[in-house]
Amino acid sequence: MLTVVTFLPLLACAALALLPRTVPDRACLWVWIGTAAADLALVVALWAGFDAQHAGAGGMQYEQQVRWMPSAGVGYHVGVDGLSLPLVAMVCVLFLATALYSLRETHRVRALACLFLFLQTVSTGVFVALDLILFFVFFDLSIVGMYFVIAGWGHGERARAAALKFFLYTFLGSLALLLGFIGLYLAADPHTFDLVRLTRSNPLAGHGLYAGLVLLALGAGLAVKTPTVPLHTWLPPAHTEAPAAGSAILAGVLLKMGTYGFVRIAMPLLPGSWRRYALVFVVVGVVSVVYGALVALAQTDFKRLVAYTSVNHMGYVVLAVGAAGTLAGTDTQARSLAVTGAVVQMVSHGLLTGALFLLTGVLYDRGSTYRIDAYSGLAAHTPRFAAATGVAAFAGLGIPGFSGFIAEFQIFTGSLASQATATAVALLGILITAALFLRAFRAIFLGPPRLPAGIQVAGVTDLDATETAATVPLLGLALVIGVAPRFLLDVIEPAGRTVTDLVAR
Repeated sequence: MLTVVTFLPLLACAALALLPRTVPDRACLWVWIGTAAADLALVVALWAGFDAQHAGAGGMQYEQQVRWMPSAGVGYHVGVDGLSLPLVAMVCVLFLATALYSLRETHRVRALACLFLFLQTVSTGVFVALDLILFFVFFDLSIVGMYFVIAGWGHGERARAAALKFFLYTFLGSLALLLGFIGLYLAADPHTFDLVRLTRSNPLAGHGLYAGLVLLALGAGLAVKTPTVPLHTWLPPAHTEAPAAGSAILAGVLLKMGTYGFVRIAMPLLPGSWRRYALVFVVVGVVSVVYGALVALAQTDFKRLVAYTSVNHMGYVVLAVGAAGTLAGTDTQARSLAVTGAVVQMVSHGLLTGALFLLTGVLYDRGSTYRIDAYSGLAAHTPRFAAATGVAAFAGLGIPGFSGFIAEFQIFTGSLASQATATAVALLGILITAALFLRAFRAIFLGPPRLPAGIQVAGVTDLDATETAATVPLLGLALVIGVAPRFLLDVIEPAGRTVTDLVAR
């Protein structure tokens, strides 16, 4: 079943590529939407049959294992637990939303559908992979797919330059990640890239400097993808120049590959080094929280503003996983709460920021610019658009009733026990983010009407059915998590406890 979930979009991609050129673009879009919907239905079935307590005991579910390169210790090994299943579900939800949003697309529709279906397979593959080389293959292919989305459907020549910067930055990070994987392989006896076996054997226990260097390689590679300060500079231009659907997947899915790598690979496979250098991750997380919020506050471009808030929100995740590695002054429950909050934050950020980026696409479609000062008073003409943007922005702040509150409450509560000062500083990020979203919302939607030059008020329409179908369900799901989070927490919490036990061994 898990292999079907992973490769169904790739199969649809191949089918689209082989269809005759006479097949209309609209049919290609509906194939894309139907495939994304079918994949989501399969994940719902996986969730219904998932035994969270079994996963919490350290076991993977829906495992499949096939010999691939046995002489090199590489195999096709996939499975899910409470850390990965929510992210797989988020991937399917976001790709369905972007497929619906792309019903408006008219430029090389078949190629775009194929690229997004390919991206869905490699994105799912990252979260189900239980072999380091398999993880690396999917991780690297996601860079290739997103490069072509940005370069081919972005905003002109600047998009190609942004795509090149994105590719070079993140590809360099993936090479560092590969070095770390090879370091783990060489330390294991017998040599293997299998994640489950490496977790059980803890091959770098007592290796000191060698283990520290492996963690440095893994940390650098994952930090680029997350991204954290100072390895974040590829993110704003990539988001600004990418199409709205591409930005939604870049922020909602691809950034989570970095933070997921911390909780799936770095923490359980290098517990001693993680404890030793936990404070480094705490500092990097806090700096990313505050820096991302401050730079976002200075932006005059709405899409770039949202991009910098991703640096801020991913900083909370890094703070939480760093605090989970600090054993002094805390207990197992606090560390487990921090890890659970980090995973919930990944899901919450994917839903809310994915919706926000789709809504920036609506803004650009109406006025052909993202500049905040080009607009004013839109709420009077586009009340549904204003309401959806306001909900997405304020839900991302951590307003009670939405998923952001559940995530940030757990992160701060779990981190406060061991990192009180760092947590207090990180709280400033919420205040700054509130200020920047209030400022942007007031400028764009309130006050006297103003539109970019050449745009008539009569031509500015509210959210249409396609845009509503793509964005509102994401906000609705964030609301469901915020009001009744038990269905999600019951899956994540046992796996979070397992990770903290592994770090403390």
